[in-house]
Amino acid sequence: MSGVNDLLASAESDFVMFTTTVCPYCRRAKNILEAKDLSFEEHDLSETPDLRIEVVTLTGHRTVPAIWDVRGDEPTFVGGSDDLMEYL
Repeated sequence: MSGVNDLLASAESDFVMFTTTVCPYCRRAKNILEAKDLSFEEHDLSETPDLRIEVVTLTGHRTVPAIWDVRGDEPTFVGGSDDLMEYL
């Protein structure tokens, strides 16, 4: 399962977010990060169902957004938009 890990390792932003096209919680998470002037990369799971399966397998998190903090040496799985609010 290298798709998610490759995306996390190659990220050139503060956060990596896996989303879908119609998701109010994804929009909320983007707004939170933008308000705090934190950069993020977004990957739409609607277009890559295999990647969605991999996200669920790695995290057990079945909903979107699925957010990682990639600012440190190792990516940290944050969770969804509510988790992001608590995390920050």
